[in-house]
Amino acid sequence: MLASATVKRLLLFSLLLLLSSAGYAANFKVQSAQIEKIGNGYTLNAKIKYLLTPRVNEALSNGVPITFKQDIELIHSIPILGRFWQWQDVIWSITLRYELRYHALSEQYVMQVLDTGHQRNFPSLESALTALGTINSLSLPPKHLTDIDGLILQIRSGLDLHALPTPMRPGALISTKWQLTSPWKAALWP
Repeated sequence: MLASATVKRLLLFSLLLLLSSAGYAANFKVQSAQIEKIGNGYTLNAKIKYLLTPRVNEALSNGVPITFKQDIELIHSIPILGRFWQWQDVIWSITLRYELRYHALSEQYVMQVLDTGHQRNFPSLESALTALGTINSLSLPPKHLTDIDGLILQIRSGLDLHALPTPMRPGALISTKWQLTSPWKAALWP
């Protein structure tokens, strides 16, 4: 009797946890990703939609820097059992990291490319997120693109929770309100 009550409580808790995390599961989405051939090389163009949860929005408006990351992988796929099973090998990957923060004195959002240090200012959060979600003509490594048969380029985006200030990190790592990562999206080849 006691065991069945414990099992019922565990199932109810699991169901509530699943339902509470379902509302935050799809806040980032790679809307489009295309590869374009330019001369002898290829470039990536992509659009990512960022919808922030109220918790992330509140932290940003209170001056907490939020780090976004865009993961890009080039995969060589070899079909072994037709389309049912494929051997996939990541031959190139890159993570682009951006920091977004709000400056209350100037009432501007500042986006910084962490790899280069380049900064841009935006008057609104929407314009900053639109610029952050636009990838234009990102050059792909030519040494891996001599034969594009069997190549898959995929992209996803999310928050880098390990870049948050130390006091916020533990809560963010366990909270569904901070788990904002898009699913992988395969880019379309020309």
